[in-house]
Amino acid sequence: MNTFGKLFTLTTFGESHGVAVGGVVDGMPPGIPIDIDFIQRELARRKPGQSRITTDRKELDQVELLSGVFEGKSTGTPIGFIVRNRNQQSKDYDSIADLFRPSHADYTYYNKYGIRDYRGGGRASARITLSRVVAGALAKLVLKQKGISITAYTSQVGDITLDRNYQKYDFSLIECNPVRCPEPKKAKEMEALIAEMKREGDTIGGVITCVIKGCPVGLGEPEFDKLHAQLGAAMLSINAAKGFEYGEGFASASYRGSQQNDVFIPSSDKQQTHGIKTKTNHCGGIQGGISNGEDIYFRVAFKPVATLLMEQETVNKEGEATKIDVHGRHDPCVLPRAVPIVEAMAAMTILDALLVDNAKRI
Repeated sequence: MNTFGKLFTLTTFGESHGVAVGGVVDGMPPGIPIDIDFIQRELARRKPGQSRITTDRKELDQVELLSGVFEGKSTGTPIGFIVRNRNQQSKDYDSIADLFRPSHADYTYYNKYGIRDYRGGGRASARITLSRVVAGALAKLVLKQKGISITAYTSQVGDITLDRNYQKYDFSLIECNPVRCPEPKKAKEMEALIAEMKREGDTIGGVITCVIKGCPVGLGEPEFDKLHAQLGAAMLSINAAKGFEYGEGFASASYRGSQQNDVFIPSSDKQQTHGIKTKTNHCGGIQGGISNGEDIYFRVAFKPVATLLMEQETVNKEGEATKIDVHGRHDPCVLPRAVPIVEAMAAMTILDALLVDNAKRI
């Protein structure tokens, strides 16, 4: 499947070293002002070559909207868009055309399809995620009118971690450093660690925390389409994502129910929460698979980038043992550039759930 969503959908196309990467967004509500500068800024947060701790590949990542927008507003029809690839160096991959890179999709793609585009990983490349960022930016424009905000940040790189309580941090500081961490001292430590990995040709993993504010009560379904299940599926579809937890997550396994229950109390907010709120928010804003009006927060774990700029053991297409020495331009850590991708997938998930909920109320 190359399509995400039920009512707000994104279908993506393209390869890392093809002519362009793009997509078609369907279900965009009509009459929404389309801020192209905002969309471009979101892409700039994801694009390669933005700092010393990201890949050296240089791409403008200039989005071209092809349809679905007239006089600066969405028409309600499909929005087609492309971002042209302009800085491919496909020759860097000639030496691995018949080899399977460890922990990549090379082996599984080749066995599934009988053919693979080995240039930069082809369809499996993280470059394809720029389509998600464009669609996520469009979704954010809709959610903004509903008073819903989505903010993600780097909360862990290697063994350098922030406190799990997101309320301790000033989100205005997230974009003040290349790691996108809201704690300046930890950000410098994270940046130094990532820079060290890049010098050594190695990589490092980490965690991104995301917070959704202003989500109304009632989003999500009670059985197989629980809101946290939708968010989990969206996050785990991102390249290099290895784990997802919402609310207290795995930490809740060590507590008693009396410590974890979120007690209901009166609230002055009659519109969003119907005059009811919870004293605590261990559940992460979702109960029974349905949003309860509190902040939704979750964490996504990302593995170290699989491409190492050092010699490794592998096999070729014939199953013969050999060595592989990868060249090219690669991220030593996905976290800084994955922050806007996490936000984009969250925005699409929430907008899709909102549209589904509205449709059921008609």
